[in-house]
Amino acid sequence: MNTDKVLLGALAGFATGALMGIFFAPHKGSDLRRKISDSGRDYANDLKDKFNNFVDSLNDKFESTKDQAENVLDQGKAGLNDIRKDHQRNSQKSTAGTATSGSGAGTY
Repeated sequence: MNTDKVLLGALAGFATGALMGIFFAPHKGSDLRRKISDSGRDYANDLKDKFNNFVDSLNDKFESTKDQAENVLDQGKAGLNDIRKDHQRNSQKSTAGTATSGSGAGTY
């Protein structure tokens, strides 16, 4: 955000300087109005470009974060599936072990 403030300050300083130069230069009124209009249009286009670049940057960051989150989710699902498989194997082993050891119960 600090870079945004510097950029905004520089843009405001540039705009102020340009307007001061236009107002203090000896020109006819129609020329002055045309220059102000042209400068305003240029600043508006420049601001639109900067805004579009900012939005594109946000979209790129969003997509990158989304991809990372999807990767983490996939890894979590894979880990959970591994844990389930291990649990099922352990359950089957313990069930099979009790069935064989329980057959000799009651014999002394």
